[in-house]
Amino acid sequence: MTETQRDPFAAAASFNAGVYGTGLRPVRADRLAEAVRRLLRAAGSEAGEAAVVADHLVEANLRGHDSHGVGMLAMYMPAIAVGLLRPNQHATVIGQSGPFLAVGGGSGYGQVIAREAMDLAIGQARLDGLAVLSLRDSHHIGRVGSYGEQCSEAGLVALAFVNVVTRPAVAPHDGTRPRLGTNPICITVPATQSTPALILDFATSAVAVGKCRVAMGKGQEMAPGLLLDPQGEPTRDPGVMFQDPSGALLPLGGHKGFGLALMCDVLAGALASAMPGTPSHQNSGRVMNNMFAIVFDPARGGNAQWAADLDDLVAYVRDTPTAPGAAAIQMPGEPETLTRRQRLADGIPLDGATLAMLDSLGRERGLEFGDLLG
Repeated sequence: MTETQRDPFAAAASFNAGVYGTGLRPVRADRLAEAVRRLLRAAGSEAGEAAVVADHLVEANLRGHDSHGVGMLAMYMPAIAVGLLRPNQHATVIGQSGPFLAVGGGSGYGQVIAREAMDLAIGQARLDGLAVLSLRDSHHIGRVGSYGEQCSEAGLVALAFVNVVTRPAVAPHDGTRPRLGTNPICITVPATQSTPALILDFATSAVAVGKCRVAMGKGQEMAPGLLLDPQGEPTRDPGVMFQDPSGALLPLGGHKGFGLALMCDVLAGALASAMPGTPSHQNSGRVMNNMFAIVFDPARGGNAQWAADLDDLVAYVRDTPTAPGAAAIQMPGEPETLTRRQRLADGIPLDGATLAMLDSLGRERGLEFGDLLG
């Protein structure tokens, strides 16, 4: 097994820009999605799965989260080759008791498994007002906000806690070596007549590993205060996350982000899936996500007038004098909406390393993407 097959982080950062250069090239979203669908089909996915995964990845790029976009294919393809990611799996109910729903993913594409699992939770919440979902044994589920949007579009509130089982990337507060995953949290609230859906989705690390990969592709340094090198010293070099021994990401907000990250591993790992991010569950080359989610109907949550109260709260917060250089107070999810609108119009800016990766993965499978990525 090669180094990039053994280490998913190295795989995602192993491509050089080559003929594409270090600049950014805009690619139309529909053309990019078509290229990814072709690649996934060539790698063994049925048409429906290829469409779901491709659309999810491109949507992450559209919303400005390039760390969770098409660049992830550099990690997925080697995982398929060594049997750590299994195409064409579906969510399976493995336990149900009252509002509690346990779903397994069979190491399938997380974008498919988590979407299907959330559909099951939505159905449960519509029926009984509440669903408590435990999702386990799923490969990387991608942008967690996507599943929050799924719930908000159904008129439901969602709280999701996700752990990441792979090579650890995040140091505990006051620590110098990685022990935790980037362990994201997502909280979403459906739209009202006056307020768009609130979509809060963030890693509990100061920055996502994928953003280090993106910075490497652009030849950029990271901002100060995000990374430690393998000796535990502060650094701005994103490459420290893709070497052995690796550096470490710092937790978001010091001890507060560390506490949230730990609780993600407690809720999604230890309690929901029996797979906390400890060495006994780590498998070199594998990236697994487990999720603990609570989905409920806000109209049955104790305040029938919740929408009017939410509108009042948001209006009050928006009516705040802005800091110099700020145009307005933005609610969670609004920056992504604005970025999506711009990238649909102007194209998704892809760096040379990402374009080279797509070209290389395609050629390995007999595909030419010049008409789509050129």
